[in-house]
Amino acid sequence: MPTQAKKDTVQEIKETLQESAGMFVVDYRGLSVKATQDLRRKLTESGANMRVLKNNLVKLALSEAELPELDVLTGPTAYIFFESDPVAPAKVLKEFAIENKQLEIKGGLSSGRVVDVDQIKAIADLPSHEELIAKLLGTIQNPLTKVVRVLNGPNQQLAQVIKAIADQKDAA
Repeated sequence: MPTQAKKDTVQEIKETLQESAGMFVVDYRGLSVKATQDLRRKLTESGANMRVLKNNLVKLALSEAELPELDVLTGPTAYIFFESDPVAPAKVLKEFAIENKQLEIKGGLSSGRVVDVDQIKAIADLPSHEELIAKLLGTIQNPLTKVVRVLNGPNQQLAQVIKAIADQKDAA
């Protein structure tokens, strides 16, 4: 019979899953305490948080939240929950895994769908939300700037003609 503490933990995990846009699952075996702290700090800066939870409790929370089952929930596992944008945490994980070979990305959930390691790495290669907005604004702004220049052209030419006439009269 499960204890009340375990029931509370499952409920807390379920609420976290429902509030989050998704989670990534990693195997952290072999990481030093300092490296783990560094990873947690980088993930927090990217809008995610890392928690070490019992796999069985996460499985129960996934089923209660009516989310797909993950077959990667074995062994020592850390869970990275992200609130909205999966790109920044995925970039942190990918870069950290390159620097620290002990970290193994296993898979996860994003927007209610199962994602594997290759999909997480593909997400990490995407531009961030801010970069996409900047590119969109640049794309919108460029044609508008050209339109303003075209519309302003006749006014500039008229001003140049008037200035040339004024210069001719001053010279005479």
